[in-house]
Amino acid sequence: MSVREIPLYIDGQAVPSQSGEWRDVVNPATQEVVSRVPFATAEEVDRAVASAKEAFATWRKTPLGKRMRIMLKFQALIREHTGELAALITEEHGKTLPDAEGEVGRGLEVVEHACSITSLQLGEIAENAASDVNVYSLHQPLGAGAGITAFNFPVMLPCFMFPLAIATGNTFVLKPSEQDPSSTMRLVELAHEAGVPAGVLNVVHGGPDVVNQICDHPDIKALSFIGSTPVGTHIYNRAGAAGKRVQSMMGAKNHCVIMPDANRSQAINNVLGSAFGAAGQRCMANSVVVLVGEAHQWLDDIVEGARAMKVGPGTQRDADLGPLVSKAARERVLRLIGVGEQEGATLALDGRGISVEGYPDGNFVGPTVFSDVTAEMTIYREEVFGPVLCVVSVETLDDAIAFINANPNGNGTAIFTNSGWVARRFEADIDVGQVGINVPIPVPVAYFSFTGSRGSKLGDLGPNGKQAIQFWTQTKTVTERWFEPENISSGINSTISLH
Repeated sequence: MSVREIPLYIDGQAVPSQSGEWRDVVNPATQEVVSRVPFATAEEVDRAVASAKEAFATWRKTPLGKRMRIMLKFQALIREHTGELAALITEEHGKTLPDAEGEVGRGLEVVEHACSITSLQLGEIAENAASDVNVYSLHQPLGAGAGITAFNFPVMLPCFMFPLAIATGNTFVLKPSEQDPSSTMRLVELAHEAGVPAGVLNVVHGGPDVVNQICDHPDIKALSFIGSTPVGTHIYNRAGAAGKRVQSMMGAKNHCVIMPDANRSQAINNVLGSAFGAAGQRCMANSVVVLVGEAHQWLDDIVEGARAMKVGPGTQRDADLGPLVSKAARERVLRLIGVGEQEGATLALDGRGISVEGYPDGNFVGPTVFSDVTAEMTIYREEVFGPVLCVVSVETLDDAIAFINANPNGNGTAIFTNSGWVARRFEADIDVGQVGINVPIPVPVAYFSFTGSRGSKLGDLGPNGKQAIQFWTQTKTVTERWFEPENISSGINSTISLH
């Protein structure tokens, strides 16, 4: 099998990098090297930003209708190439093909939303705010924007960024994860096939040096990040100090509350899918289940349901979860499982040592369940980002709400109940940005904004929905008056009032 060399994408063309630093990208189920990705040089990053800056002069004036038609073509191409994109995701990330297809679908939703740009970017007007005076606002693009994405959703996360950014008239420089870049690059190719002009969408690859250069670059006006808390905090502070508008969607410790009145099998199946799908490598995974009252008795069912889940390569369609993205990720998860044991949690199901027939070198960890978990334990405090579920037992809904609100993160949470009163109370009192009621992974549909809170988010505005339009535009307010040709001046007005 030939190894792909991942190019940069600058000024509408795939560009071979001149970098001396390259990283192997491996299939996590086999350890086979499938591609090589360059860490762009400083000069290459400057070229990408310069291309975006130059293209902005004309792209910002491109009619809304034309931008809409490009997005319409783009969404059609994504739909047509879903299978191809999903296969690339699975090959480099490891998630199952059905999960990868679902990822492409969620990214597609954002592009479909961007097709409504002709109504999303409308301003406001007040006629006759004063005598013969109209006041109106315009939502204008900022300039060259940038996006930095994590490995776990190599198609969906870029779609959370550049489609709405360029639909609003900005240009863009994207830095995808170096761990699984091929599906991102194919997405960018499809965007250009749809008609995105040269320079409007550029791609560079790399590590901390490239990230810092993007943060510092004076021609980047806004920066969107989705990934870990340490990196997101660094980016928010550094790019903010450089005068940029920044949004950082970061780490999580999501909780799923199960009330004793919930449908038992539905609640358990949903918790298992949320906790262990994509091998737990989702920022919206419910990695903590909070059993309330008599629901404590459901622990054995949770363990047996997890034990029955099938682990296999992502290409095996009946697998419930695939491998972790890298050996390093697997080693970290195994270490944290050991720490959980040492700190006194009960290991109700141990996913270590699992073997998958035909894939002896895969980065596999089976579903793992800890019970008797407390808030002081490392496996609760840290985002494990693997197939590890922590089970906490409390007596009342009040206890569950207090426990969740005491966690520093506020990305997502869910509750399973058949009581409307309980659901409403939970929704009102929980201090978390995204709430699911009988929905285990409450990622909002694309025409609502992604709204993590507290330690999971820095910046006032999130991706998607109306907030994304606000993030990628600046408001210009115009106050205008036109005089009749024969109008006689009524004299000097030295006050602040409009007459």
